[in-house]
Amino acid sequence: MANTTSAKKATRKIARRTVINKSRRTQMRGSVRTVEDAIKNGDRTAALEAMKRAEPELMQAAQRNIIHKNNASRKVSRLTHQIAKLAK
Repeated sequence: MANTTSAKKATRKIARRTVINKSRRTQMRGSVRTVEDAIKNGDRTAALEAMKRAEPELMQAAQRNIIHKNNASRKVSRLTHQIAKLAK
């Protein structure tokens, strides 16, 4: 348990940020899931539309330190590659 007033304030701030970050992480994962579902169904146009929404979400999550920058880049790269394979 925090003893000092500054430590108590820090725990309040952490709790607020945790709620916000969980919400953003859930939203990001949902957008990635829609892309993966479209890829699994073989629907290239739906995958491209979903990717237009998912890529900015991933990069914003990386900027906000919700996920690592390289993790976001890797996810975008892999999803893009899978969508490209659908064209063949």
